This record gives sequence, C-alpha cells and structure tokens, in this order.
Amino acid sequence: MDFENITRPLTDDEAKAEAERIIARAYQPEMPPVRHIPTSFRDDTPLPAYGDTPPVHQDDKRIVPAWAAGIAVASIGVGAGSVGLGCCAWLVLKGLASVTLNSVLMVTLPFAGFAMAVTAVGGVISKVRSSVTTNVYEGPVTQNTQINNTSNQRGMFSRTRNDVR
Repeated sequence: MDFENITRPLTDDEAKAEAERIIARAYQPEMPPVRHIPTSFRDDTPLPAYGDTPPVHQDDKRIVPAWAAGIAVASIGVGAGSVGLGCCAWLVLKGLASVTLNSVLMVTLPFAGFAMAVTAVGGVISKVRSSVTTNVYEGPVTQNTQINNTSNQRGMFSRTRNDVR
C-alpha cells in the first residue's frame, strides 16, 4: 500500500491488514546464504558503521594496563611541571647573592613531592572509580582461519604470500 497517495484515514480492517503485513515482512526469516567455491576475489569495500554486519569480539592486546599508562603520563607531566616551577624559582631567586643552586633545589623539592603525592592520590581515585565494561555480543559470529600460503623462489629472490580467509 502506498502511504503517499492516501487521502482518507484507514478503516480498522485496513489498518489491521497493513499492520499484519508490516509485521510479517519485518520478521520474515532470511534465506541462508548460498555457499560458493572460494575464489581469489576479496571485497575491500569499507564496512558500514552500523547495519547487518555481525559484531566480532576483539581481544585486548595492550601490554601495559591503562591505569599504569595513565599514571606514567601523569608522572611525566608532574615532572615537567616541577622543572618549570624550579626554573621559575631559580630565576626569581637568582638575583639574591645568598641563594645558591642547592638552596633553589631545596626550595623546589617540596613542590615536586607534593605534585607526586597528588598524582598518586589521583591514580588511586581513578582506579577505585573505574567502571567494569561488560560487552554483550549478539548475533552469529563466523571465524575463518584458513591460511593459503604461496611461495615463489627464483634464483636468490623469494616471495611468500599468506592469504587469511
């Protein structure tokens, strides 16, 4: 039924028939895909951001935990800030004859200690507040692990090509 050409409201029977048609069409089972003989064709078109592509579980391959990397980056920032504060203090106090480099370092040492303590407390708070992500994957997932190895060797040159399908 074409909805653009409707000029009158549907009767109850027509609305019921249209609703049944829409529901039947939405829940109609799809035909299983026809199995083909594998060929050398590979479709490299990009997958849609959403749609009929089934979700695939992807393992986490990171070597360093996220909280450790975050603390490391924060420590680098604190270190750079401490150097900046130390340089500022050194430049301000440079004009005084009684100030030596050791005294400037002793003045900036509490700033660096405080900054490191703040970083540690922030890391602990971040670790405590981190949420657990539970991913629920629905739908069929097919994993093909067939590897086609092709090796060509001519003279002193060789080429190996691995196709994962």
